[in-house]
Amino acid sequence: MNKILDIKKHITDLKDKLNEHNHSYYVLDSPIISDSEYDLLLRELESLEKKHPEFASSDSPTQRVGATPLDAFQRIDHRIPMLSLENAMNDEEIHAFYERVVKRLETSKDLTFIAEPKLDGIGVELVYENGTFQYGLTRGDGISGEDITQNLKTIRSIPLKLRTNKIKAPELLEVRGEVFIMIDDFKKLNQERSKKEESLFANPRNAAAGSLRQLDPKITATRPLSINCYECGEIVGTSFKNHIDFLHALKSWGFPVNSNIQKVSNPEQLVKYHQDLESKRNTLGYEIDGSVFKVDSIEQRNILGLRSRSPRWAAAGKFKAQQSTTIIKDIVASVGRTGAITPVASLEPVSVGGVIVTNATLHNQDEINKKDVRVGDTVIVQRAGDVIPEIVKVIIEKRPKGLSRYILPTDCPSCNQKVKKEDSEAVLRCFNYDCPKQIKGRIIHFASKNALDIDGLGEKIVNQLVDKDMVQTVDDIFKLKLDDIASLDRMAEKSATNLINSINDSKHTTFARFVYALGIRNVGYHLSKVFQETFQNDIQKFISADYDSLESIDEVGPIVAETIREFWGKNENVNIVLSCFRNGLEIKTTDEKRTNKLDNKVIVFTGSLTQFTRQEAREIVESNGGKVSSSISKKTSYLVSGEKSGSKLDKAKKLNVTILSETELLKLIQ
Repeated sequence: MNKILDIKKHITDLKDKLNEHNHSYYVLDSPIISDSEYDLLLRELESLEKKHPEFASSDSPTQRVGATPLDAFQRIDHRIPMLSLENAMNDEEIHAFYERVVKRLETSKDLTFIAEPKLDGIGVELVYENGTFQYGLTRGDGISGEDITQNLKTIRSIPLKLRTNKIKAPELLEVRGEVFIMIDDFKKLNQERSKKEESLFANPRNAAAGSLRQLDPKITATRPLSINCYECGEIVGTSFKNHIDFLHALKSWGFPVNSNIQKVSNPEQLVKYHQDLESKRNTLGYEIDGSVFKVDSIEQRNILGLRSRSPRWAAAGKFKAQQSTTIIKDIVASVGRTGAITPVASLEPVSVGGVIVTNATLHNQDEINKKDVRVGDTVIVQRAGDVIPEIVKVIIEKRPKGLSRYILPTDCPSCNQKVKKEDSEAVLRCFNYDCPKQIKGRIIHFASKNALDIDGLGEKIVNQLVDKDMVQTVDDIFKLKLDDIASLDRMAEKSATNLINSINDSKHTTFARFVYALGIRNVGYHLSKVFQETFQNDIQKFISADYDSLESIDEVGPIVAETIREFWGKNENVNIVLSCFRNGLEIKTTDEKRTNKLDNKVIVFTGSLTQFTRQEAREIVESNGGKVSSSISKKTSYLVSGEKSGSKLDKAKKLNVTILSETELLKLIQ
C-alpha cells in the first residue's frame, strides 16, 4: 500500500515539477533546467503513467500531444459572448471615446483605463474548473466557438493546472486571450516549409489560424504558437474590483500577460500610449494592429454596459495603414454575383504590413479616372484598416511615357453581354441573369456562413458543378445526388457523403438566413432579420409585399424597396424559391409559441444552461419580444440562473432583479 502511495506522490511531484519548468521556460523565458533534463523527467512521467494509468490526469504535461485526430470541430456556446471592440481610427476618435465614457458615467473622478497592444492573432477562450483546464474555444461568431481543446493543449505556455501558491483557483474561470506566432518563429516556420516544398504562409496571423484549425493536434504541436491572455469571461468563486487586479491574478496563476500594459487616466495619456506603441510597432517581435483601452473599474464597466456588438467601456485604437510601393501589371474587370463590374489592379507582389499583396480593388471607372491609374504605373498601396488592399495614389514622376488611360470594357468579360450603368450608381453592371460568373457567385453566396452555411461547398466545387451543368440555380443544390458529387475531380466518397449531409442539414434553416442566401441586392443579414420579424417567417408574404409596404418598414428606404420589388418581379426568382421548398427546405419557426410576455423585458443569463444552448435561449427571448443582455444593470428585468452561477447572481440580488430558473422562463412564455 505504501509503495502505491509513494508512486502516486512521485507522479504528482513529477507533474508539478514539469509544469513549473514549462512556466519558467515558456512564460517567464528563464529556463531552470536544460532541454535534455526536461525530456528525461517527461519520459519518466510517461513511463509511470503507462504502468499506473489510474494516476494519469488531464492536467499532466504528458497530455499536451497525442489525442486522436478529429473528424470535425464541435461548436460550444460562450457563457458570456465574446464581443467585438469599437474602433477609434485616429486621435480625435480616441478623445471622443473618452468623452463618451465620462458623459455616461457623469464624472471623470477615479476614471482610469488599462492600455495594451492589440495583437494580430486569433481570439480564444480557455475554461478552467477548480484550477484544471477543461476545454478551449475559438471566438467564432462571438456567441459560440469551435472546440479546439486538443490543439490549445499543445501550446506550452497555457497552464493545464493553475499555480495557486499565491491566489486560490476559482471554481470556474474563463480566460480570454490571443494566439499568435512571433515574427522570428514565423520566418523559421516558412523556411522549414520551403525546404519541404510546402506552400508558405502569407503572414503570422494566417499561420496561427491554420495551426489552430488542424484536426490533428500532432500537426498543431509542430507550430510555434504563443498566447497572451488579457480578459475574463465568467468567474465563479472569486471577484475583482479592477481589471488590473485580474491581470495580476492571471500572471500569478501562470498565464502569459503582455508586458506593454499601462494604466492611463486622461485622453492625452491614451493618445500618447497609442502613438508610442505605434512608433515601436516594428520592434516588438510580434504583429499588432492597434491598441486597446479598457475602463479599469469593474463597477464602472457595469454602469457603462454593452451595445449589441461591443462593450461601451472599451475601444480599439487603430494604427495608420502601412504602405508600400509597387507596379501595376494589369487591370482586370471582375464580375460579382449581382453583376457589378469591378476593376481589379494586378500588382507586382509586395509586402504590406507583413502580408503579400498581389491585387487591389479600383472600385469603379470614376475612381480610376480620379486617381488616373494606368497599367505600368508605380503606385503606393496600403491595406485599408490593415485588411483590404487599396491604391492610395500614383507616383506620377515614375510614370513611363506612352501609358494609356484605362477604360472598363463595354461588354461583360464573362458572358460578352453589354454592360451599363444605372442612374443611381457609379458601377457598371451586367444584367444577364445567366452570366456564368454571376451564377457561380450566387451559389457561393447561397452556401456561405451567414447564409445556409453549407460546409464543403466552396469556390472550387461550385466551379465544377456549374461548368459541368449540374447546378445553374441555387435550388439545383438541393437536387444533387451522392453520385453527382462523387463524380467531381478530387472528390473522395467520404467527402461527397459529408457534402450531401451538409446540404441536407442546410435545408432546416431560418427565414433570415434563407432571405440573405437569396442574394437580393442591398439586403444584408441584418435587414433579413428585420424581414423575418416583419413577415413572421412567411416567405409568401415577403414575395407579395408591394413597394409601399416595404418602404414603410423601419430601415428600408426607396432604393432597397425598389430592388426587392425588381427581384420578386422576375418569375425565375419566385420559381427558384418555390423549388427550394419542394426539394425539402423548411423554415424553422417559433411563431406558434410567440407571446408578448417578454415585450420590453431585458433578460440576462448566467451559469451553465441545461435545457437549451445560449443561442437557443437568445432565440426564445427575442422571438417573444424580449432582449438579451450580457450584463446586470438597473434595466435588467430577469436573471435566468443556470448551474454554477457567477458574480451576476450576487449583483442581481443587490439590485433586486427577479431571478428565474430555466423552467420558470419557459413558463413565462407559455
